Amino acid sequence: MARTKKIKKEATIERLEGITEKVSEQNNDTFEFDTGGELVVDVFETDSEFVVLTAIAGVQIKDLDISVQKDMMIIRGNRQNPHVDPKKRYFYQECYFGPFSRKIVLPENIHTQKALAEMDKGLLIIKIPKIMDSEKGEIETKNA
Repeated sequence: MARTKKIKKEATIERLEGITEKVSEQNNDTFEFDTGGELVVDVFETDSEFVVLTAIAGVQIKDLDISVQKDMMIIRGNRQNPHVDPKKRYFYQECYFGPFSRKIVLPENIHTQKALAEMDKGLLIIKIPKIMDSEKGEIETKNA
């Protein structure tokens, strides 16, 4: 069963909570940046919508912060590790747990206030309706 969430519109873009950028020097000339996980996304449009699709397993939609400010959408959250055990000896540890975020540049021809997010089987789908030509308030001109 899909769950939906209205996307909130913020007055300002805030610094991403829980995401810190730290630089640690290694081997005198190599730097490591730790900024949390980044979501992979598919972004596309149809005739009537702008769509963002991302797989976010292990997180409920109510725990995501999805906001829109002018021409930018920010998706952020925190994936908790359900299997924390210091006695584990991993052979591979590729699953990412912790804070994640993604910024997506939005086009101008969309109704951000009508955006709707839906989570279904671990897929987050955000749909934003396009502004149709008839809604732009253009003035029709005629040749005399």
